[in-house]
Amino acid sequence: MKNVRAFRGLALTGVAALGLIAMTPALADSDFQTGAGALTASADLQFRVIVPRFIDFRVGSAGTTVDNVDFTVPAANVGDGTAIARDGGAAIAVALKSNVGNVALAATGPANLTSGGNTIAWTEITGTSSDAAGLPVPAVGAAATTLTATNGVIDRTADWSFSYGNNNLVGAGTYTGTVTYTASAP
Repeated sequence: MKNVRAFRGLALTGVAALGLIAMTPALADSDFQTGAGALTASADLQFRVIVPRFIDFRVGSAGTTVDNVDFTVPAANVGDGTAIARDGGAAIAVALKSNVGNVALAATGPANLTSGGNTIAWTEITGTSSDAAGLPVPAVGAAATTLTATNGVIDRTADWSFSYGNNNLVGAGTYTGTVTYTASAP
């Protein structure tokens, strides 16, 4: 019986000691100087700023709105090779901010724009950028374009404009297809 009480006493003492260790505050660097004449004491303090990795990519309106890029071909020009600008002519605002180093920019979508069983190839849609070197418009289905970071950072804006080549006589209809532009980094 004495051994059990002694063991309990040792166990409680050990738990109490661990509690005191856990409560002991961490101390910063310190320096203590004493003596005659000029004295100097120095202590170091380490600073850290933790910045998360991010990519912020916007094509078109802010938020979750998916903008439409519409082209209305005049009946007299269907298939005559006259390039058709986006309805309203407005460019699409694009912004890319990132701190992850180089970023790959790609565009994916269905094989073609479709209207029932009729199709228009994506090659009929041409995109141009106000900053073709820094933030180009990737072609749908083409290999990704690598955007080079400076000091690990990319902060670019551009206006993307689109036109429909109108090079082929196609059936009447509203041809649709959604393109997903993706900015990615390893």
